[in-house]
Amino acid sequence: MNIKAIESEFNRNFTERGELGASLSVWKDGEPVVELSQGWCDKKQERAWDAHTLVPIYSATKGPASAVLLMLLDENGLTPESRVSQVWENFPNEQATFAELMSHQCGLAALDGTASVYDFDAVIEVIENQSPNWELGVAHGYHPRTFGFLLDKPVRMLAGKSLGEIWRERVADPLDLDLWIGLPESEHHRVATLYPGKADKAELESGFYKEFNQLGSLVKRAFGSPKGLHGVHEMNTAKAWQAALPAMGGVSTADALAKFYQACIGNIECFSDDVRGWMQESQIMGEDLILCTPTHFSCGFQKDPLHADGRKMRRHYGPCENAFGHPGAGGSHAFGDPQNGISFAYTMNQMDLAVLPGAKSLNLIDALYSL
Repeated sequence: MNIKAIESEFNRNFTERGELGASLSVWKDGEPVVELSQGWCDKKQERAWDAHTLVPIYSATKGPASAVLLMLLDENGLTPESRVSQVWENFPNEQATFAELMSHQCGLAALDGTASVYDFDAVIEVIENQSPNWELGVAHGYHPRTFGFLLDKPVRMLAGKSLGEIWRERVADPLDLDLWIGLPESEHHRVATLYPGKADKAELESGFYKEFNQLGSLVKRAFGSPKGLHGVHEMNTAKAWQAALPAMGGVSTADALAKFYQACIGNIECFSDDVRGWMQESQIMGEDLILCTPTHFSCGFQKDPLHADGRKMRRHYGPCENAFGHPGAGGSHAFGDPQNGISFAYTMNQMDLAVLPGAKSLNLIDALYSL
């Protein structure tokens, strides 16, 4: 591990890549080995950013949220191959398994009915009456917003509490993780302000953004349902932090994310061998109907897609094939690498206009694995 190279790339995020405030945390074999923090919580530079700064992490929440459901399946004698309808009677496809649900195969990414992201019961009712966007078993597509409700409903059926509550009681508090799915008012003063990113011409001409900007497209609808919390300014509100949205509402430090992934790869005791295996095991890989690029999913986590000869198409999760994690829109990113005992997390508040990891984190990952 080349710590000098890591420090250099972290500094370049501020001098060359427009970063405002950020933290990097790298753990290995159960211990933190790199902890870097720099910058500001706001553009007025009234509050310095440090290792304890909290920030919304968007879809990087999906990994911790998925861990909760996998843990409850295991404890209730179920597996990812169990049918969702065994737990959620009114699920719209009674043949679908939890593995298919958690790897974005069930075609419930875009909803025809209207419901507020803040109204759990209304969203569930719309999901239960939704005709799938595609036939089960023939395609997959990232569920950017509905995914949290698809996890939270079976968690509530199995545990009698919300996913955010179980996360706190069963994972976050025992591991002392400063990662919240439902942020208490006592911690609101620690949250940095997010700032939206600007796209360059190349990004706007990509397949994803062409579809995203096309009114009525499946991609546009997926990122628009349920309704609400569409602007970055809305994520800077107490209402958003408290809503405990498992798909996109987490608030965290980098250290907490990295420590969580140490538990996922078995270097900190928390999850059973079966649960950790489900986190890693590939479920689907190929062209993603929503992200418009090849993607690769386990049960709730992303992996790097592979070429036919087994080589990685990209290295969002480092060089090792069994690494897994999840990014957040705009730049937050985290993963675990069980082969090397490493976990990585990057959090920031100056967003890029991207749904997959960009230069700020990818150059750090390259430095992490450099000699």
